[in-house]
Amino acid sequence: MWAAAAALLALAAILAAAFAVGTPNDARWRLLGLLAAAWLVFPVAVWLVLRTPVRHAVPLIIGGALLLQLLAIGWPPRSTDDLFRYAWDGRVQMSGTDPYRYAPTDPALAELRDDWLFPPRCQDQVPVCTIMNHPESPTIYPPVAEAFFTGVHLVSPDGSRWKPWQLAAGLLALLTTLAIVAALRRTGRDPRWAVLWAWCPLVVVEAGNSAHVDVLAALLVVLGLRFVATRRPVMAGGLLGAAVAVKLYPALVLPAVLRRRGVTVAAVAAVTFALSYLPHVLAVGTGVLGYLPGYLEEEGYDGRGRFAVLRLLLPDWVPVEVATVLAAVILAAVAARVALRTDPDRPWDGAVVVTGVAVLLAGANYPWYALMLAALIALSGRWEWLPATAAAYLPYFVGALDLEMEPTKKLSYGTATALVLLLMAARRWLPGRASTAAAAGGPDLPL
Repeated sequence: MWAAAAALLALAAILAAAFAVGTPNDARWRLLGLLAAAWLVFPVAVWLVLRTPVRHAVPLIIGGALLLQLLAIGWPPRSTDDLFRYAWDGRVQMSGTDPYRYAPTDPALAELRDDWLFPPRCQDQVPVCTIMNHPESPTIYPPVAEAFFTGVHLVSPDGSRWKPWQLAAGLLALLTTLAIVAALRRTGRDPRWAVLWAWCPLVVVEAGNSAHVDVLAALLVVLGLRFVATRRPVMAGGLLGAAVAVKLYPALVLPAVLRRRGVTVAAVAAVTFALSYLPHVLAVGTGVLGYLPGYLEEEGYDGRGRFAVLRLLLPDWVPVEVATVLAAVILAAVAARVALRTDPDRPWDGAVVVTGVAVLLAGANYPWYALMLAALIALSGRWEWLPATAAAYLPYFVGALDLEMEPTKKLSYGTATALVLLLMAARRWLPGRASTAAAAGGPDLPL
């Protein structure tokens, strides 16, 4: 126990140093180096926790999760401006305006502006100065995320700025830890695997410090999959539908839930998702799409700037659109296999595969998109997918580091994919793999 506690303190010290050095533009390679150090200490800490008796390990995991989230909350957001849009959307909704109707720069919302989100130091900028990203576009976030923004706004004291958002995200991360522990115990599995979420550097940085709403999606997915495993399809469908209405990509877990009353789960999820959008559709019609079409184009989902691993393998003369089609075919094949082979008592075993493959194929620029994957890794005990949760950090820092995006993404996601495959092979063939699989909840999903 004491060795695990020492590893926790070492991890906390490194992350504290990472927060202390400042933003990526200020700290540059120092920040990336500290985050890399945290990722190197993290698996050692996990290994030590797994060697600690359960009666001591579980309180240590939960206490460590609380410590790390409080640590992250102690500094301003270091690497994101997303929460500023969360705060704005909550404010807009509390004014009685649908968040999909106007962009922040629209004169119709001028009376809602304040000196925090619209600093007076640059009021001469055209059309308006703001610390939000994409101020010229309506919101991109789905309705359950918007409801969360409204809720946090309601309980935020005047002038509190980013702190309530960090507290809310840190609390959600801690609740996710508790939900994973409960799910593992409820299904007769080792609760110590929760450390893979609770102490993960990704969770500390992107929840407690950056306050990304993706942590809410991760919590809803954990709860939904638990209800799938415990044969409560209506509750499962409602929670999974709500998760999709937070960030859309939780739909990736649905193939893994189809073998046990899958029609019911999928139907309830679809109805929940549709009902969340209904009031907004009635208010603004197709405006509910917000900035989503522009985002998909901007982020290169037509093949330009995405699918780095595939573009690393394909010859240069192959059109970029081929990578998009090939990625869709691969993901569909994996999803179909998962739908047919996943044990309904352990839906997370299939969900982690589909999600992990999607993360590596898509090659997202944003680390927080992997938060759901981190939760699924903890539920399934499939630690070999951990490199995928760290792959986006180097591409995310390209601007601060003066690197080129294309080769950086190929390097980062290519390395992560190779590590995942090597760890899969190690898990399958090294001595002790059977006991590891049993501790995680059963044999590996055949792939």
